[in-house]
Amino acid sequence: MAFVHGKDTFISLNAANLSTFVNTSELSREADEHDVTTYGKGAHVVAGGLLGGKATMSGIYENTAGTGPRAVIRPLIGTVVTLIRRPEGTGAGKPQDSASVHVKSYVETNPVADMVAWSCEMTLSDVVTSTVQ
Repeated sequence: MAFVHGKDTFISLNAANLSTFVNTSELSREADEHDVTTYGKGAHVVAGGLLGGKATMSGIYENTAGTGPRAVIRPLIGTVVTLIRRPEGTGAGKPQDSASVHVKSYVETNPVADMVAWSCEMTLSDVVTSTVQ
């Protein structure tokens, strides 16, 4: 087992490489849970349901016209596009997750004593495809 540093993570949205603008990202998967407990049981019984999840990314604001996060993400709000995330970076044999995501929000935060930051929240639409590059 080898530990992996996050600095090599690759992330793109709608085929736009945002890696140089992102300093944290997350891809979470979950499943609906249904209570199927019947009379006579002493504890809950559950069954799994539909899969779902969300993805987030954020970073320090960069005003690069045309390729910065503001220029790329804001026009995508409300649309479903492809997210690609490579948690170990790009290279043969490394994992890659690809998913259709609904771009739910883009937020800019302007603290008085720090750098302007941004964040984006996305909802998974359909299954996540995990492959080896």
